[in-house]
Amino acid sequence: MLKKIPKSVLIILVIAIAGLWVFWPKNFAVNGPLLDFITGKQAETPTTEIMRTRFNLPLGFRIGLFAGNVNNVRSLQITETGDIVAASMRGNEIVLLHRNEDGDGASDGRTVLSAGRNHPHGIALHDGYLYAADTDRVVRFPFDAAARLVGQEETVFTGMPLGGNHTTRTIAFGPDGMLYITVGSSCNVCIEEEPYRASMLRMTPEGNDVQTYATGLRNSVGFDWQPGTGNLFATDNGRDLLGDDTPHCELNLIEEGADYGWPFAYDDRQIDPDYGIGNESRVAASRPMYHGFGAHRAPLGIRFLNPENAPSGYENAALVALHGSWNRSTLAGYKVVSLHFAEDGAVEQRDFLTGFELDEDVIGRPVEIIQGKDGAIYVSDDYSGSIYKIGWGDMVVPGFEAVAKEVVDPLADYSDADVEFLAEAGSETFRDYGCASCHDASASAEGVAVKELKGLAVRYDVPALQQLFKVPPSSMPSFEFSEEESRALAVYLLSTFGNIPK
Repeated sequence: MLKKIPKSVLIILVIAIAGLWVFWPKNFAVNGPLLDFITGKQAETPTTEIMRTRFNLPLGFRIGLFAGNVNNVRSLQITETGDIVAASMRGNEIVLLHRNEDGDGASDGRTVLSAGRNHPHGIALHDGYLYAADTDRVVRFPFDAAARLVGQEETVFTGMPLGGNHTTRTIAFGPDGMLYITVGSSCNVCIEEEPYRASMLRMTPEGNDVQTYATGLRNSVGFDWQPGTGNLFATDNGRDLLGDDTPHCELNLIEEGADYGWPFAYDDRQIDPDYGIGNESRVAASRPMYHGFGAHRAPLGIRFLNPENAPSGYENAALVALHGSWNRSTLAGYKVVSLHFAEDGAVEQRDFLTGFELDEDVIGRPVEIIQGKDGAIYVSDDYSGSIYKIGWGDMVVPGFEAVAKEVVDPLADYSDADVEFLAEAGSETFRDYGCASCHDASASAEGVAVKELKGLAVRYDVPALQQLFKVPPSSMPSFEFSEEESRALAVYLLSTFGNIPK
């Protein structure tokens, strides 16, 4: 094999290796699936058996393969008809994965919507258009979701810088109807000369009125708006070469005009050793992180679950994909975590989906998270080219037989007389606090979205509903119920809308 390599190439390789040996930074630990990343080789698609033995989820959840062999799959979007649009970054394609209709929970096929792209990453659906973000521009296509067809490509925005360390461009439409784009830095840490680097941009859907919305964001690959509050949160990948545990990868609360510190600061306005010294005023003016994930976790996609169809306990939660480390002596990340936001803004982080990495063996790297209209959760994995479906209750999940959720009567410990008495009192609380205005179409104002109550016994018992009243999802008003009122209201809701088998 070596005889086929020219001597000049061998000499260069020897010099390069020697140079790395001499000048290798002391904190430049390299560990992770880098060879596959460099060569483009995909890992094997996990089998059902591997998924069942490797992956761990909270009790009641199940995971299966919705679709495989989507080369370097990154961002995902759900269409109005239930198909999934996926960006195949190395495949340079935008792929449509057909919804499941044969009952096995997996995609029934796929259609290539656009080929020959330039490392597409971000995708968005807005007002009848499919938007796609290549590394250097954003385009859109008229999109017929029912026919699974796109029209003529239109250029929306050009001028984003090429090359550099971070080439992904994430796009999404905000509640204001504007298009938001994140552009990563060109380097690990440096002073950028090109416009738009290490920032979030905002513009009209046609690409006009471009403004730099926020700066100092080293590489914010994921962002989403919190239901109820409208707060915009973004993940950010912290810099390398400061050791195994410094600095944090960040969750930031993004506000217009704010600077989040890079390259002068990190974490809670900590001075960066390379560029912060002498720039203390810029450090002081920067925004500290909202939450730290730990160093080298590489948080990418973030998705706030829809409180209307989120699993119990996740009504106020966001899921974040931790893509996983490379500049760390031992691996970290390689999982999906849930973030739970308290009323005072504090964040509790919990493991949600683990098993992509086990004892330094990596079978996947999560990237993006989306939620279907039925509440099912989908996770993309660019390392194996897979899209996983996570379900609960009676959701059909690939690799599992359909499970009929056994409903245990949550009022079994109450006598018929107690149920009747409490339900009557609870109906008065339901009426007096105006609950019908959001849950009864006949009592709601015109234009108000009604959340129909049904099947509550599948997800709640009396204590669980009482806890929900104390810490309601962001879409639900908060009331100061007494203990008696909350118990009576819970019994009323379960007896009326629980669909309890008789």
